[in-house]
Amino acid sequence: MTTFVFAAGANGVSAAPAELVLRGHRGVGVDLSRHQFRLSYQAPQDLAAFATERSPLAGVTVADQVAATVDVVRRAAAHGPVVLVGASIGGAAITLVADAVPHLIDLLVYDAAFCCVDLPTPDEYLKTPEAASSAIGDLLGFVAADPAVVGAVRCNWRTADRALLTAAKSAFMAEATDAEFFTFLNGMAPDELPGKGATPARGSRARWGRVPRVYVRHLRDRVIPLALQNRMIRDADAATPGNRFRVFDLDTSHVPDTRNLAELVGIYDALA
Repeated sequence: MTTFVFAAGANGVSAAPAELVLRGHRGVGVDLSRHQFRLSYQAPQDLAAFATERSPLAGVTVADQVAATVDVVRRAAAHGPVVLVGASIGGAAITLVADAVPHLIDLLVYDAAFCCVDLPTPDEYLKTPEAASSAIGDLLGFVAADPAVVGAVRCNWRTADRALLTAAKSAFMAEATDAEFFTFLNGMAPDELPGKGATPARGSRARWGRVPRVYVRHLRDRVIPLALQNRMIRDADAATPGNRFRVFDLDTSHVPDTRNLAELVGIYDALA
């Protein structure tokens, strides 16, 4: 039986879709969000405390996150094939995991994710012409603390700022209902590692480059635009022409709504 391991993406939250498990596969998320939620984040919010309380992620590094994912992969591989999935910036993590333990991974799945090959970091890819239309800048208003004070990039995903929420829905889940969007947003952990996008995340051709891989393009993505997804696919295929991406398309924004998630699970099911 195949085990799907879902690497932590932005803000440390990851889980296996229930439908994937109901189709007969094992699934586990590498959840790094524990202990992040606090009273100051509840309603009514204490934004002064929220802006100063030290994060449990202070001092945690990308290498620590990769090591945690490698540990989950090792345990899963003892029971059968492993498919390692990374969405968004989680793609940078799965590249590093594959470079560490390529023999334990049967398939890599980049779900509208960063795959750094020609350029070393996600941030460098976001500076390219292909990323010019990215809506990431529209999300900066969620930042609620100085990273130097709290030791993390802290966002208040539970803000009631209507303009900011409208921009976020357009960026993340344009096709979703408001209920779907708020369910997603309220499930996000508030803290993320500082400098995560600036951390080198390239794998070697000899190790990462030998693991079979799939890219699921999100055709309406405004966070990682389609042009940028295509560039990263081209870069990877040029680096390892004998091991090219298999590409699947979803007509969705960066985060799938319920209907598109069902289609994505169908892709995963077929891959297994």
